[in-house]
Amino acid sequence: MKRFVLLDTAPIPNDGGALCLFEYGEDFVIKIQGGDGGQLMNTRMHGSEDALAEIPCKRIAGRPSPRVLIGGLGMGFTLASALKHIGKNGQVVVAELVPGVIEWNRGPLGEKSGRPLLDPRTEIRLVDVADVLPAEPLGFDSIMLDVDNGPEGLTQKGNSWLYSMAGLHACHRALRAGGILAVWSAGADRKFAEKVAKANFKVEEVQVYAHGNKGAKHTLWIATKLKPKV
Repeated sequence: MKRFVLLDTAPIPNDGGALCLFEYGEDFVIKIQGGDGGQLMNTRMHGSEDALAEIPCKRIAGRPSPRVLIGGLGMGFTLASALKHIGKNGQVVVAELVPGVIEWNRGPLGEKSGRPLLDPRTEIRLVDVADVLPAEPLGFDSIMLDVDNGPEGLTQKGNSWLYSMAGLHACHRALRAGGILAVWSAGADRKFAEKVAKANFKVEEVQVYAHGNKGAKHTLWIATKLKPKV
């Protein structure tokens, strides 16, 4: 009988609690320490994390030297998908706030995602993605955000800034012409889609299965940067 075996605990900076890595049979699971027992992510169900990168990267792959930013390393599946679809001349910058998550991907999690941290096109930064955005205006062809369970900022209150109008405008400024913002969420949120549109994006809301073609679905917002209004 399979059971959860705690492998490691990683503190979240700024008194944000901690993440816990569990082994569960042949899979790995990440939970919030002291939470309700629910899983933030696992290595068995990552279809929506794959799609978060696949959809925008396929659209920008034809650009010369496309450069993308991923907010949140997670279990490495979004990074692996970006590398698969961005082309040989692309670059993927990953901003991850929790040092332990990076170490887990260098260790036991790496095999599950194909060890994307070893790809020379990958640049991993131990930093809050919110600090990267204002520092690199027009720096990216796509920005993919998977830093929480959705616009509510569940794991860290500071994440809520990314989903505010100020955060969305920062994303807009960091994107190149026609760039794509992709945001992952555990569930739909019509008000958030409307907020993204107000930040001068053309928004598509996509429902993606978490695993295979059945069961739970997650929500992706695929938002294309529009020209500033005169």
